[in-house]
Amino acid sequence: MARALLIVLDSVGIGGAPDAERYGDAGSDTVGHIAEACAAGRADRAGLRSGPLRLPHLAGLGLGLACEGASGRMPPGLAPPAEILGAWGHAVETAAGKDTPSGHWEIAGLAMREPWGYFPDTRPAFPAALIRDLIRLGDLPGILGDSHASGIAIIDALGAEHLRTGKPICYTSADSVFQIAAHEEAFGLERLYALCRTARQLCDAYRVGRVIARPFTGTGEAGFRRTSNRRDFSVAPPGDTLLDRLATAGRDVVSVGKIGDIFAHRATGREVKPGGNGACLDAAIDALGRLRDGGFVFANLVDFDSEHGHRRDVPGYAAELEAFDARIPDIRAALRPGDLCLVTADHGNDPTWHGTEHTREQVPVLAFGSDIAPRALGRRASFADIGAAVALHLGLPPVAGTPLL
Repeated sequence: MARALLIVLDSVGIGGAPDAERYGDAGSDTVGHIAEACAAGRADRAGLRSGPLRLPHLAGLGLGLACEGASGRMPPGLAPPAEILGAWGHAVETAAGKDTPSGHWEIAGLAMREPWGYFPDTRPAFPAALIRDLIRLGDLPGILGDSHASGIAIIDALGAEHLRTGKPICYTSADSVFQIAAHEEAFGLERLYALCRTARQLCDAYRVGRVIARPFTGTGEAGFRRTSNRRDFSVAPPGDTLLDRLATAGRDVVSVGKIGDIFAHRATGREVKPGGNGACLDAAIDALGRLRDGGFVFANLVDFDSEHGHRRDVPGYAAELEAFDARIPDIRAALRPGDLCLVTADHGNDPTWHGTEHTREQVPVLAFGSDIAPRALGRRASFADIGAAVALHLGLPPVAGTPLL
């Protein structure tokens, strides 16, 4: 029986979705705009990278063709070679918004039908009752922030006051999220996690998708730095996903990166959460090497989004794409005959775009393995087609969506 590996390149979108204008994202194109910036010499950084975007292995899997299908143009440097080594296409999200949970759930065969709740871009951003209950239940002297903000900027602005007062920093964004930042040592990591669990219960009434713990270290004088101990507290998927099908069938599942958090640790099997894209990919390849027939490895590589997309860091994003591209031969070497590997994304985060938020984009769908014939998969009407393909490949009961293979 075959096995499957599904890798989500967090935020690697390839062109505005058909409804991108509704979100203010018409014209966004994460990969396309990065490639154009690289070709124009605007993504050079000493000691990191320079020149055109170099993704020879991803181009060989059809990434450039997927981009062309989604946006209508071929990004510079991504023209396909004479021989394509997999199947390629692009997918449109049917769920509203551009959030991580809904994107991943739809990839796993469950499309959200009800919209998330969001907090307004006002000051204060949060309902007074929510903050009052959080302060009371968390035994807090108060909170800081209470606004829409970039996580890096608000920690820089309020970190010293947080250390002085003991008040955690609470903020949100255009996503359905309640984020709490606190100093790992002065406030305490476990105390931060406990406060986020309390906030998770309180946010359920507002249909908020995630509460995120954002620990940081440092001082006002030396500067602050977010750590790798971030933790997401998501609501559970409102129906069965591909992971539930695997659990019911008694299959091996390994969840790498933040997959466990995104699915509220339901049917996520053995969870591995190292820090950084490289370490997560190492863990996924290692897990695949140990996986029994019929098993599944589900990996999220978050650094594209958290380290580069939200920071509008074009050179860093380009270098991260090139680093992943260089690992494609390692992934191919880990596949056994009959195995399937799928590479996709959950939304966009165009680092050339205005603001610091996700962008509503189509995502690439790249499939390869010994039994995958090179062919165009076209535009998929739902991310769910990805999960449907995995379910079919592994001989599981179907999930929503039309198998793309």
